[in-house]
Amino acid sequence: MRTQENNNTEDDIFTEEEIGDGLLTIMVPADVDKRVDAWLSEQFPVFSRSRFQMLIRGRYVTCDGAFIKPSTLPRVGQLIEITFPPPIPAIPEPEDIPLDVVFEDEHCLVVNKPAGLVVHPAAGHPTGTLVNALLHYCHDLTGIGGVERPGIVHRLDKDTSGLIIVAKNDPAMAAFVELFQARSISKLYWALVHGCPEPPEGRIENQLARKPRQRRKMAVVETSGRTAITNYRVEKTFEATRTSLLRCQIETGRTHQIRVHMRSIGCPILGDIAYGRSSADRALPVVPRRQMLHAAQLRFTHPLTGQPVHLESPLPEDFATVLASLE
Repeated sequence: MRTQENNNTEDDIFTEEEIGDGLLTIMVPADVDKRVDAWLSEQFPVFSRSRFQMLIRGRYVTCDGAFIKPSTLPRVGQLIEITFPPPIPAIPEPEDIPLDVVFEDEHCLVVNKPAGLVVHPAAGHPTGTLVNALLHYCHDLTGIGGVERPGIVHRLDKDTSGLIIVAKNDPAMAAFVELFQARSISKLYWALVHGCPEPPEGRIENQLARKPRQRRKMAVVETSGRTAITNYRVEKTFEATRTSLLRCQIETGRTHQIRVHMRSIGCPILGDIAYGRSSADRALPVVPRRQMLHAAQLRFTHPLTGQPVHLESPLPEDFATVLASLE
């Protein structure tokens, strides 16, 4: 463990190699009129403010033994402890994780991703991801970006289930990216929501961007966002629980797009912790354990073979159970 006394001399600046996955502590010498993430980045300039924000949100930073927020103001005499987690390997390791592969050829494969499976390794999820599983499953990768790894063409949130396309080589990756940019891939989702949208069929088009104070969440903005388009249709309403089953087709694939769009029209998705209604969820006959959103269909013309591809994924058991309880 290393401790800094806040002399702010060059000898007191630790390098990341010195810290490794150890612990740093610092005693606050006086009340600070700035956020703790900004103050820490001044005390340890080898790390950026955004790095400290990630560590704080990941619960790697405590103040007098309690977890804090990036906006916390440090006070004189408080002891701040920073634990540095082990770094994530630059190249993920193969892992024997079962995969439900619904389509495969020499260029790509399509996986039916279960809810709970993270797509990419990241802070908090260094292993056990879809990428780790794909590296074990695929034995004919020719390199994506010069590295032997699967190419994730698009993403699904951790707790969204359904179909996801994976490229096996650089030409396939480039071709599918172009296909998505041209909006030539039809993507259909099933969603269970609170309320019933009015009108029962419509098109939501606006701009989405990250929230300034909650960077993990998205919001509808007037300017400086990215265009997001969701077409929805009510398939069934359940009067007793004031919920609905929606068919959603997206023309764009922005982060949390359907979840934010449904919230924006007053019909958040059942079980959505970030954008939903937890009190209303608890009143349902079966309480959802994750957001009730499922990527059910993909339609496209294969960009390298020219063959039409139409794939469907049935509702997973947890989604079907919640749906049946509403009827």
